[in-house]
Amino acid sequence: MTTTETITMTPDAAIAAALAEEMRRDVRVLAFGEGVATKNHELAEEFGALRVRNTPLSEGIIAGTAAGAAATGLRPVIDLLFAPFVTFAMDEIVNSAGKLRYISGGQFSFPMVTIVRTGAGWAVGGQHNHNNEAWFVHTPGVKVVMPSNAADFKGLLKSAIRDDNPVMFFADIGLLHTPGEVPAGEWVVELGKAAVLREGRDVSLISYGKTVNSCAAAAATLAENGVSAEVIDLRTLKPLDEVTVLASVRKTGRAVIVHEAAGPCGVGAELAAILAEKAFGALRAPVVRLTGPDAPAPASFPLEAAFVPSADAIVAAVTKQLAN
Repeated sequence: MTTTETITMTPDAAIAAALAEEMRRDVRVLAFGEGVATKNHELAEEFGALRVRNTPLSEGIIAGTAAGAAATGLRPVIDLLFAPFVTFAMDEIVNSAGKLRYISGGQFSFPMVTIVRTGAGWAVGGQHNHNNEAWFVHTPGVKVVMPSNAADFKGLLKSAIRDDNPVMFFADIGLLHTPGEVPAGEWVVELGKAAVLREGRDVSLISYGKTVNSCAAAAATLAENGVSAEVIDLRTLKPLDEVTVLASVRKTGRAVIVHEAAGPCGVGAELAAILAEKAFGALRAPVVRLTGPDAPAPASFPLEAAFVPSADAIVAAVTKQLAN
């Protein structure tokens, strides 16, 4: 959907705005989790404790309650705070919400959204910072979203709430308080549709989350040196928009895939396999992956910053790729 007017807000505010709009639109939508009512006190005041409430720090109970609520026809949105602690809710999300629609022969659906925070930016250390989105891309029945800007935080969350399947909504910590322009009024971004943020002809830079901004900065630097880079923001990791990615790489002949999560069995590995299987004839150089290291995130801010692929590293990778 398009609109001409915009409002400046942070992704954190965009999440709250999406929740408010969807709760007004559909009485079945409810929000609960760790600090939800405290953080969103205006929502709590408007909709009351039956629809907006805090919970104990018990991720399994939160997710299990949400799965049960979804099975009865409600549309819960839960907040588990930091992504590593989703491990305490894996059975409820993976084995219950993710599989029971199929196992029941479609008698039940599980329209629930799980919001978790991930990535570098707050120096919270390895037990609070772990980009584990690829786990859920590998999970049957679960959709996975990871936006890069305030507009997509709002539009993708609204779509996720309306979806009849469980959706994992990964909020990149490093982006949460970065203001951006969000279309005013009704704004919904379709799940499974990537965005081409910059057209290019020499190389495709493919990313999601905060490293989309690194790709955009790298593309600007490359342009100064006569290299035309196309920048693709995946936005949704499952379903993955293969059509947009393949079209871009078939045009440019080169691909550099960038994400903060570790490389082994990550989203970049899947994309590289897709390009090898479906666009091999168009490739003019091997696909390159730039990822975070296969190690726990450090609690030191400078070390954490070095953990994330930078614009300079992307420029260097593209320059090397073009030289081959």
